[in-house]
Amino acid sequence: MLNRPPTRRTVLRSLAGFGAVIFGAAACGRSDGALRAAGTSGSPRPAAAGAKRRLGAEWESHTRTLMSWPALTSVWEEDLPYVREDIARIARAIGEYEAVVMMARPSQVKAAQRACGSQVEVIPLAVDDLWARDTVPVFVEEGGQVVGVDFNFNGWGDKQEHKNDALVGREVLERYGIPRDQAPLISEGGSFEPDGEGTLLITESSIVNVNRNPGKSRDTIEAELKRTLGVEKVIWLAGVRGEDITDAHVDSLVRFTEPGVVLLDRAYPGTPPDSWSRSADQAKSVLSKATDARGRRFEVIDLPQPDLRKTTGEGADFLATYANFYIANDAVLMPRFGDRKADKRARAILQEHFPKRDIVPIEIDTVASGGGGIHCATHDQPGEPAA
Repeated sequence: MLNRPPTRRTVLRSLAGFGAVIFGAAACGRSDGALRAAGTSGSPRPAAAGAKRRLGAEWESHTRTLMSWPALTSVWEEDLPYVREDIARIARAIGEYEAVVMMARPSQVKAAQRACGSQVEVIPLAVDDLWARDTVPVFVEEGGQVVGVDFNFNGWGDKQEHKNDALVGREVLERYGIPRDQAPLISEGGSFEPDGEGTLLITESSIVNVNRNPGKSRDTIEAELKRTLGVEKVIWLAGVRGEDITDAHVDSLVRFTEPGVVLLDRAYPGTPPDSWSRSADQAKSVLSKATDARGRRFEVIDLPQPDLRKTTGEGADFLATYANFYIANDAVLMPRFGDRKADKRARAILQEHFPKRDIVPIEIDTVASGGGGIHCATHDQPGEPAA
């Protein structure tokens, strides 16, 4: 087991018993007024008259993938060099298929560039940790252009302090000249799973939560998501509260492969039931009865986890899910956990559903030990591929 300070999964265990204080509305999150006061260089832009927003699917064309170079010794301690190796490995693999931009603290740009190689562009931009999925804005299309929706990242409900990461949204948009819209909610990119045709999957635990949106009901949040992201139907999954730092992001549970078809994370056969497997059971029950924004019934395919007795990585926070894959231009990047049979099975499932893309397994044991995966560490910017 890795010995480090609380990371994405362990942080809540270390705070057990203090939930009433930590999750009290007065202690966590920010009020609507505070969101407005958070301000905006490149201030929030109103929707163009008559323009309809659309949140695209990950399998659509990307201009680039954005990533962050981990900088927090306080989180990773002796594992910081190893998690950087994982991040560089992911960046190089994606760089074979599309442009990759790695954000790094100015003092770390040269080291990041050496690790990532010439195919990855490393830019000076102050970041704290590697979780670009959650810190980079969610990109939508509106009136023929891309708009970045900044969801006011607050360290997953003020569970960790991320002063630099809280500013990544506005800074990356300024750098690329992309209009910024400040969302009326606090959330993270890993909370959202869209099909590109108006359907959004989300876990209630990760957003209808006083540590992010105190005083807001699910109905209010759903209406704000529809307005902000341009989605037509939100399908709510229960998720899991208080057992990992994200409060159970959907991108480690269920993922679209095309409209109407999803892959669902499932525990390794024979594993005793726990809150995570019960969450998957609940998600399957909801999806089996639901229809999407176009009235289609869902096809739900199980994506079994590896046998933890056979994985090369370990730790209490180890995220052994294949669902946290990343769809790049012409490729799907998936984790390789070391259970050869399970790795091969997951690769075959992904290949079946993405027959025209290369399926690229990557070793990410240190990232996974911190409770994350490839999808958590990447963020796609939609549009024509960069030259």
